[in-house]
Amino acid sequence: MKRQHITADDLVSVEVIERRIYLIRSQKVMVDSDLAKLYQVETFNLNKAVKRNLNRFPSDFMFQLTKEEASSLRFQIGISKPEGLGGRRYLPYVFTEQGIAMLSSVLNSERAVLVNIAIMRAFVKLREIMSTHRDLAHKIEALERKYGQHDEQIQVIFDAIKKLIQPPVSLKCRIGFRSE
Repeated sequence: MKRQHITADDLVSVEVIERRIYLIRSQKVMVDSDLAKLYQVETFNLNKAVKRNLNRFPSDFMFQLTKEEASSLRFQIGISKPEGLGGRRYLPYVFTEQGIAMLSSVLNSERAVLVNIAIMRAFVKLREIMSTHRDLAHKIEALERKYGQHDEQIQVIFDAIKKLIQPPVSLKCRIGFRSE
């Protein structure tokens, strides 16, 4: 019987991974629990493997979230409560792209290697999107310098385009009961 070759794309799609990449402390990172699901291991075991090899994970590869960061992330993605029965009893760890690349050597499984390939592709795709976005912004600024001061209507168009390419501003609203 011929063995079927499994690729990284067969395991998990780039789009699924992209939804699990967050911007924390100005770095694109993934949460330990999300990575554990992708690797099909328990979060505890993933972190235990990392702690056995801490010399491979300097602070620019992996860091533990503060209470405030974990609380903010909990509301965004719905990770379990930090304490009590059924919840996490410690603050989550997050891994940068380099830390995720290091995980495949620590976990030492075929699935870990294949999932890491898919994750690296997702990071590359995000970088390409960000680069294209920056290039577009620079081109619009150059056009605005060239034509924007000549006509008020053209300036209105440039302002509208700038608003479209800016990332959305997240407004933090208080959740819960408010007394007047």
